[in-house]
Amino acid sequence: MERSSMAKVTVRKETGKLVIDFTYRGVRCREQTALPESPQNLKRVQGVIDKIKKTQQEGTFRYRDFFPESALAARFDPLSPADPIPIEVESVTQDSTPLFQAFVNQWVDEHSIEWRRSHIRSLLSTINGRLIPHFGGKAVGDITKSDILAFRATLAKAKGRGEKEGLSPKRINEIIGTLNQILVEASDRFGFTTPTTNIKRLRLRRTDVDPFNLTDVQRILATVRADYKQYFVTRFFTGMRTGEVHGLKWKYVDFELRVIRVRETFVLGEDEYTKTDGSQRDIQMSQPVFDALQEQFKATGEVSEYVFCNLTGQPLDNKNFSDRVWYPLLRHLGLQKRRPYQMRHTAATLRLASGEAPEWIARQLGHTSTEMLFRVYSRYVPNLTRQDGSAMERLLASRLSVGPLIPIQTDGMGQGGPTGSRTLYVPANDVAPQPIPKPRGVHGARRMPARADPMPLAPDGEAIIVPSTYGGSEPQPPPWRMSNFRPEPAPWHT
Repeated sequence: MERSSMAKVTVRKETGKLVIDFTYRGVRCREQTALPESPQNLKRVQGVIDKIKKTQQEGTFRYRDFFPESALAARFDPLSPADPIPIEVESVTQDSTPLFQAFVNQWVDEHSIEWRRSHIRSLLSTINGRLIPHFGGKAVGDITKSDILAFRATLAKAKGRGEKEGLSPKRINEIIGTLNQILVEASDRFGFTTPTTNIKRLRLRRTDVDPFNLTDVQRILATVRADYKQYFVTRFFTGMRTGEVHGLKWKYVDFELRVIRVRETFVLGEDEYTKTDGSQRDIQMSQPVFDALQEQFKATGEVSEYVFCNLTGQPLDNKNFSDRVWYPLLRHLGLQKRRPYQMRHTAATLRLASGEAPEWIARQLGHTSTEMLFRVYSRYVPNLTRQDGSAMERLLASRLSVGPLIPIQTDGMGQGGPTGSRTLYVPANDVAPQPIPKPRGVHGARRMPARADPMPLAPDGEAIIVPSTYGGSEPQPPPWRMSNFRPEPAPWHT
C-alpha cells in the first residue's frame, strides 16, 4: 500500500487557479487545474482528492490515470521487471526538487514581465556570473544555510573591480538578496523551509556626501571646456541624476513655462522609465539653467532629440564622460577626486544653504518625502547644524542695510496749496536723528566760572563740574529712602 501525506486543495496566487497538493512516493506533487476558485469548483476538486486517497490506500493509484499530461507522469509509470524496486522515503530528497539552474530559468521567464529591461540585464549578470556557477548543479531543496554562508565568504575574497580584492558589502548583499528571492519562491512551490531565513545582511558603511562649495562650482564652470559648460550648469543647479540628464530630450524642455519634465532615464544604453514613480517630476529652471539650455539648443536642438549628445547625436556615455572630461578637470583644478554624482549632492546642499523650503527641494530632487533629505544632508541644513542666530543676523543685515520705514507727518502744504496733513513712510536713514538734549548739570554740583582748560560748557558759558565721587566706575548710590539715615552731602572743595 502506498504511503501518502494529507492531500489538500490550494490556490495559486499568480493564476488564481486551484491546485491539488499531495505527496506520492516521497515526492511532493502539485498539479494545477484549469478551475478558478469557487465553492462549486472546490467541491469538484475535493472529489478528485478523495479518489486519489482511496486508490493510494488500495495500492491501485497510477499517476498517469489522474494526470496524463503531467511532466511527472513518466516518472511514476510502472517499472519493468528488470528495474529495481524503488526505495520509499518519507522526507524530501534531491530528486524531489529541480536543479537550481533549471528552476532559475523558469523563475526568470515567469517574472521578467514585471521587471525593467535594465533590471533584467543586471539580474542575469548576477545569476550567470555568480549563482549558477556555484549552485547550478544542486537541487534547490538541498541548498542549506551553511552552503549560503560559505558562498558569501567566497564573495568576500573574489576579485572585484580593478585591483580590489573582494566584493563590496553592498554588492554581496545584492547577490545574496537575489539568491533569497529564488529560494523563497522555490520553498513556496516545493514545500521546504528556505535556508536564507535569519541570514543577516552585511553592515554597510555610511557613505558621506562630498559636495562642492559655490566657489569650487564657479571655478569649474569658468574652466570646463566650452562644449560641456551648459551640461555642467544643468547638473549643478537642477540636481538631476546621471541617467535623467543623459536621457533628457528636447520634447521635455518647456522654455515657456521654464520647467524640465523628467519622464525618462538612460540606463545601460536604453531609454527607460524613471527610477521610481516619485522620480517623475517637473524641475523649475533657475535663470542660469534657462540661459544654459537656450544656448545648448543652438548646438543640439536641430541635430538630435537629446539635449546633451555626442557627435553622432546619441546620449552621452557616462564612463567616457568621467574618464575624458570629469576626472581630468578635477585634476587640472587640484580638487579632490569625486564621482560625477556629487553634482547632484551639490545642487541639494546649495539649495538648503540658501534657505529654500525642504519640501520643495525634495520634490525637485525626486524624493517622495523630506526624510532622505534630512538624513543625507542634515549637516547642510542651517537650523539643524547650529543655533547661533545666524538666520536672524542675515535678516537684520538685509533689513538694516536699507533701514525700516518710519512714519512722519507732513505739514499739509503741497505744490498746489494746502492739502491737509497726511502720514508718509520714509526709510529711517532719511530721517534726522533725535537731537541731543542740552546738558542740565548733575545733582549736587556747583557752577564755577569758565576756565581755560577744556571742560563741558553750559549754554551760558559756565563749566559743569561732575563730582568725582559719583563718576567713573563708582556705582550709582541708592535713593535716600532706602537707607536708615539721610546721607550727608559730599564735601566739595572750593
